[in-house]
Parts: sequence; C-alpha cells; structure tokens
Amino acid sequence: MENWIIEVMNSYGYIGILLLIALENIFPPIPSEVILTFSGFLTTTSDATVIGVIIFSTIGSVVGAIVLYGIGLLLDVHRLEKIVDRWGHILRLTRKDIRKADAWFHKFGVWAVLVGRLVPLVRSLISIPAGMAHMNFGVFLLFTTIGSLIWNSILVNVGAAVGSSWSTIAGYMDTYSNVVVIILGVLFVLFVFWFIRSRKK
Repeated sequence: MENWIIEVMNSYGYIGILLLIALENIFPPIPSEVILTFSGFLTTTSDATVIGVIIFSTIGSVVGAIVLYGIGLLLDVHRLEKIVDRWGHILRLTRKDIRKADAWFHKFGVWAVLVGRLVPLVRSLISIPAGMAHMNFGVFLLFTTIGSLIWNSILVNVGAAVGSSWSTIAGYMDTYSNVVVIILGVLFVLFVFWFIRSRKK
C-alpha cells in the first residue's frame, strides 16, 4: 500500500495528497502518517512547498470528515432508537442510554471533535457522532479544520525536517497509532464491562 500511496503523490502532486488524505479520513486503515511525512519529504525534492502540502492535506481532511458527518446524519438518534428497540436487549441498551450519549455529545462534542482530530483512528470516526448529534455544521467545520491543521502541520514539518529519513518517523508514528488503538480497545472493553455490571445492579 505504501508504494501505491507514494506513486499517487509523485504522479499527481497536491491533488494526489488531497485525494489520499480524504480517503484516509473515510477509510482509517490508510496510514496518514505515511502520506503526510512523505509529503513533507517531497517538499525537499520537488517544487511542492510545506505550506502548499499543509493546505491541500487539510482540505482533504475536511472533505473526508464532511462525508463521515453526512453518514452520521443518516444514522441519527431516532434511527438508533429504533435499532435499540429491536436489538438493544442483546447489549442491554435502552433508548435512555442513547439519549444520554447524545446529550453528552451535545455538551462536549466541540472539544471531542477538536481533540479527536489529534488521535489516530478516532480522528476519522469522531465525525460520525458529530453528524448523529446534528452538531452545528459551521462549528463542526471550524474545529475539524483546526484539529486537522495541527495534525497535518506537525507531520508535514517533521517529514520536511528529517528528509530521506521520513520512513523512520512514519514507522514511529505507526507504532504510536497501534499503541493508541490498543489503549482504546482496552478502554472500550472496560467500559462495556462496567456498563453491563452497572445495568445488572
């Protein structure tokens, strides 16, 4: 996959970066770490500039986030409630639980979107609950753009700074992503355990 990503970026420049980052947001398994650090390296060997790469990668991030936000709108709370009415007994979920989660996102969703954009895997998926909660679209765009700009700027600048050693940094970032995914998985299991236990009580 890495070779394909590099080929696209070499062939299509800024537009290739935009499209790859948009895809990365929609399909999280595509590694943004590779795309962004290599994009930074490209600025040392081509006419591409750090600012240009950051701008186009951020546009790609926002485009991908908008697509997932739209999916979240289709999976709104009312539809989830209908699903819970039919299948919720399996996970011991009720309409009340769905409303609590929705209320939480309405209260803290802005910061969840901003911080979530800096966390691997979560950075893409956070757009779905934002759509489900019908977060103000302008606010969603603003905080998605800010979070994406921070993430992209860091990795692009690191790639430009280390030059041909960009793959080493991408490897470190991949390890970081894997650690985060493991931590999130453990937290999810603990949450499910706590939730089921509290429901039994």
